[in-house]
Amino acid sequence: MSTRCTPSPKPRTLRGADRAHRHAFFTVSYVAIIVIAACGQRGTDTLEATTYQGYVEGEFVYLSSSQSGTLAELSVQRGQTVAAHALLFSLESLNEIAALQQAQHQLAAARAQLADLQAGKRPREVDVTKAQLAQAIAQAKRAAQQLARDEVQFSAGGVSQQQLDNSRASAETAAAQVRELQSEVAVARLPGRDAQIRAQGAQVEAAQAVLAQAQWRLDQKRVTAPSAGLVYDTLFRVGEWVSAGNPIVQLLPPQNVKVRFFVPETIVGSLSLGRHVVIRCDGCSADIAATLTYVSSKAEYTPPVIYSNESRAKLVFMIEAAASTTDSPKLHPGQPVAVRLP
Repeated sequence: MSTRCTPSPKPRTLRGADRAHRHAFFTVSYVAIIVIAACGQRGTDTLEATTYQGYVEGEFVYLSSSQSGTLAELSVQRGQTVAAHALLFSLESLNEIAALQQAQHQLAAARAQLADLQAGKRPREVDVTKAQLAQAIAQAKRAAQQLARDEVQFSAGGVSQQQLDNSRASAETAAAQVRELQSEVAVARLPGRDAQIRAQGAQVEAAQAVLAQAQWRLDQKRVTAPSAGLVYDTLFRVGEWVSAGNPIVQLLPPQNVKVRFFVPETIVGSLSLGRHVVIRCDGCSADIAATLTYVSSKAEYTPPVIYSNESRAKLVFMIEAAASTTDSPKLHPGQPVAVRLP
């Protein structure tokens, strides 16, 4: 019995048409991949060219008192928004209040003395001098009459020369006293001398200056907000001693919030102050409009806070932008952001 061996079929070779179709398919696929990659790269380059990394910066206002004292009242707390001129804190001020009252009394006394010098003596004081003058006139009249009688008696030999001399001296003394009191009455009706008035006026001005200093020291014990803003932190507690100049409240006004970002040299030349930009951040419900407020003219290396491995050695220029006072509270110091240049 013989066995027939059937030869294995030969591999099927591609016909010309099949080879052409497959070649065309690979060619189209390769071109499509290149186009997609190019489009993706171009989109990435465009995004990188118009959007730059940055962060939020806050310029804090550290509020303190020029006077030392115990913190008596802290009217705000962290995270609170305060209005302009709102009371932030006050220090114990018993000594300052006493010094102010003393200065007020000293000024009142100086003003009273000045008024007294300008007005002259009081009417009742003038009346006393007038009464003394009337008495002196009466005494002078009696002395003159006695002198006249003694002169007649001396001519008749009735009195001695010594008695006549005594009568003459008494008459002259009484007349002199009358003239003195007449002058005192005239002077009593006049104001003080110009030099005395000027000196007392200087005393009044000095007392006013002391009062102003005492009032200023007292006012320094109560510190208010220079503008509306966010109380970012409080640095002391009630009852603690605070040295002069030590900050007690850290305030962040909305106009002090800004965004810093960095651009390459090829971009910085086209930027100018007042240009509008758009800020994007995580957690922001919408983009925030801002304007450029500062363009640095000094190149620097990408700061560590935002650099990546690809950009850490690149020279960049720092740019600052500020949002409106309405939108700036949405930004927080240290927050990373992306800035887009429309």
